[in-house]
Amino acid sequence: MDINELKNKFSITFKNEQLLRQAFTHSSYVNEHPQKKLYDNERLEFLGDAVLELAVSDYLYKRHQKMSEGDLSKLRANIVCEESLYRFSTLLGLNEYILLGKGEERTGGRSRQALLADVFEAFLGAIYLDQGMATCQTFLERFIFPHIVDDTFSHVMDYKTKLQELIQEGKDNVLKYHIIEEKGPSHAKEFHAEVILNDKSRAQGVGHSKKEAEQAAAKNMLEKL
Repeated sequence: MDINELKNKFSITFKNEQLLRQAFTHSSYVNEHPQKKLYDNERLEFLGDAVLELAVSDYLYKRHQKMSEGDLSKLRANIVCEESLYRFSTLLGLNEYILLGKGEERTGGRSRQALLADVFEAFLGAIYLDQGMATCQTFLERFIFPHIVDDTFSHVMDYKTKLQELIQEGKDNVLKYHIIEEKGPSHAKEFHAEVILNDKSRAQGVGHSKKEAEQAAAKNMLEKL
């Protein structure tokens, strides 16, 4: 684990570098190196979870001033869910710095969704303890929130549910989703989805998964309606 590379990558100067190292230390590595008297990242993960929820709540409250409490809660829940945190962690390349035990490494732990989501939270917890809430907010505003704004994480808003709720206001409305095209190599698939309302109105969307493509199609249909 290259501490200096990690600090330079995110322009963060840690007072206590041991906290930073702990954030990336998995329990499997601690168990395999008892003589080193290391601490795993589970407690930092617990703290980071709370920090993230507060920071995201603050961000959404200020950005979506007309959104209801219920919709704010749904949006926040989707932003801080395991799938999103895994994508944030992957986007930042945090998997490169994790200290894993040999067994965990061998079984693909470095790419495991739950493990990478936990590392993201632990990293945020370490920043909070060392630098405070303001630095956490700045970190998220710089590296995470822009990806919510520019729709890289458009799945955080459940457009399919919103569309379904909207058409239920009318009588006998029917929605159908279809994947109309798949292209690209297996590691970088691109899916094209179409949503059809009452066999008449149509909208399409593109995503890196079928679910993401359908969400994009639903969003475009909402905009048409």
